[in-house]
Amino acid sequence: MIENTGQALPIKEKEEYLRTVVTQIDLEKAQSIQQLVKAYQGMSIQARAIGSVAAIFEKMLCDPERPTIILGLAGPLIAAGLRKVIRDMVWYGLVDCVVSTGAILYQDLYQASGFQHYRGDSDADDQALRSLLIDRIYDTYVDEEKFISLDREISLFADKLPVGEYSSRSFLLELAQKISDSNSILFACLAKGVPVFSPALNDSSIGIGLTDHYYRAKKESRPAISINSIRDNYELTQIVVKSKSTAAVYVAGGVPKNFINDSIVSAYIFGQNTGGHKYAVQMTADPAHWGGLSGSTLKEATSWGKISAEASTASSLVEPSVSLPLVIGFLLQGKVYHGRSRCKFLWNGDTLESLEHVSNLNSQKV
Repeated sequence: MIENTGQALPIKEKEEYLRTVVTQIDLEKAQSIQQLVKAYQGMSIQARAIGSVAAIFEKMLCDPERPTIILGLAGPLIAAGLRKVIRDMVWYGLVDCVVSTGAILYQDLYQASGFQHYRGDSDADDQALRSLLIDRIYDTYVDEEKFISLDREISLFADKLPVGEYSSRSFLLELAQKISDSNSILFACLAKGVPVFSPALNDSSIGIGLTDHYYRAKKESRPAISINSIRDNYELTQIVVKSKSTAAVYVAGGVPKNFINDSIVSAYIFGQNTGGHKYAVQMTADPAHWGGLSGSTLKEATSWGKISAEASTASSLVEPSVSLPLVIGFLLQGKVYHGRSRCKFLWNGDTLESLEHVSNLNSQKV
């Protein structure tokens, strides 16, 4: 019951509040992902949040200023079944640069090697799984023996590389060349010239493989390759400062999210102030009230200058195995990528000599 205070409500203000009605979704009309997410934009709660993320992602892609879109990936995305969705983001030109955890890229390589993720049970007997060398990722299983085999392949692959320092980008560029699976994220990035960074590459089975390489090199008194993570900072910041503007797409959070944001802050080293990302969208299930990075709000990033105060932003608090296919399905079915140019990066070692835009002539399906 509303208490009567004896004061008249300001009618104009009330009309402003009650100007836009909530859409009652009609599933007889919303018969595609694009139509469904479009309808979400007029709904409320997390449906509207997903719709807002899709709408702002569309604005990024259609902006005539052609911002460089940087994708941050964290969490068990391939274990969840999102490998092809992420691959298609690269293949169809929805993103220009990828920053990922090492685990996601390792699991991409794992599947490119012919191995699989298997549907499991989050309440499984983990002692029984341990005895069978089956590793559990929530409700997904992987074969640890296959992991060990692939770790060693990475180690032996590193043996064949010229000795020296590599950024994660330059190492992953070499690693991608051994992949023939067209559904691979790394394959697509190589084919489309999209740089891939993994600033915490050590924290993955790729890191375990490289540790094996390092161990055997020391044991045999020969030099080993090394990953210089500061080169990652240096290289990504060059992409930022050579871009007219930037946009960020965060799938979950973690190191990739902060690494992307820190490249904006690092621009001052090059004597530039980019003003922050022009656009930013975030899909995460982590709440902000714990104060942690994965749940930190885009508004919070504005206080650091990482995201422009005038930026278009949206966040969806829906786990990415649900939200990401909806958002990307909306963009792909709407063919929003049509006509958008590609970034062409010319690297000389760790120096980005130029960043140019070229016609996107090869966005057809493979």
